[in-house]
Amino acid sequence: MAQNENSLVDKFGRTVDYVRLSVTDRCDFRCVYCMTEDMTFLPRKQILSLEEIYQIALAFTELGVKKIRLTGGEPMVRSDVMSLIGKLGSLPGLEELLLTTNGAQLDKYALPLKEAGLSRINISIDSLDAERFRRISRVGKLEKVLAGIDAAREAGFDRIKLNSVIMRGYNEDEVIPLTDYALSRDIDIAFIEEMPLGEASDHSREETTCSNEWVRGQIEQKYRLINSTAKTAGPSRYVQVVGKKSRIGFISPVSHNFCEDCNRVRVTVEGRLLLCLGNEHSVDLREVLRDGASTHDDLKEAIIKSMDLKPERHYFYDKEHAQPVRLMNMTGG
Repeated sequence: MAQNENSLVDKFGRTVDYVRLSVTDRCDFRCVYCMTEDMTFLPRKQILSLEEIYQIALAFTELGVKKIRLTGGEPMVRSDVMSLIGKLGSLPGLEELLLTTNGAQLDKYALPLKEAGLSRINISIDSLDAERFRRISRVGKLEKVLAGIDAAREAGFDRIKLNSVIMRGYNEDEVIPLTDYALSRDIDIAFIEEMPLGEASDHSREETTCSNEWVRGQIEQKYRLINSTAKTAGPSRYVQVVGKKSRIGFISPVSHNFCEDCNRVRVTVEGRLLLCLGNEHSVDLREVLRDGASTHDDLKEAIIKSMDLKPERHYFYDKEHAQPVRLMNMTGG
């Protein structure tokens, strides 16, 4: 099968050029919106090997994908993940290799990641108060994340973006402090509405979710914001802060459906190709990879055919539609 730059087009005419690859369902944090406190993780035989992940990435780039983001769980807890990152950084046709991380190991890995070909990095941080940070992450240490952010800045990434989930009853009073922190360091920040993926073990998502309209209103009490046409690989809608280098992004899957121009699919660490974050439409790529009779072209053909399964949109909190039961660490963050 020859490479085709336009192979991945769904039935709504959207071209998929961005893949989020999960390398693990495990994490050294237990964030309340991502997983339950007593998680049961996948047995080793059910997860893709690093070579299998590479084969999937290769197939996608041969089909025209330009951007790959590594996710988890926490990608940096996967044994020997740096070897995979080095190989992915050399993939022909790949324009951006991205990473989402909790930042706790960046003091060690920031520079090696940059040297391996990582283009940009997103770091999750939901509080600047050590005790509150531990409450949200259950086990995380704020000082490690802050040190990781500093290390990423020193490594010289093109752009660093912080990701913050604002939850009522947890950290809704930290919108301005988090914004101040990002602006003072000339890095970007994105506020993400809590997504109803799986059942949280210690709160009701409908009660804790803060809309990004409310978050933006908080920021506008201090800063003048101008809508921006800037686009990145993901669904953030950006504003520019007048007089500052930083951008503020809003990812609003609950209050604003951004599906009309969706260019993304996800692959879970067990090889399930998810065609939509908020639906269960999927294809088992692990089965193809581990079928002794299958070839690399068979893998590419399975990916191409999966485009017909990509739904038009998600329906978070719409009781007439089935809601996903998988937690975020199983989805790929």
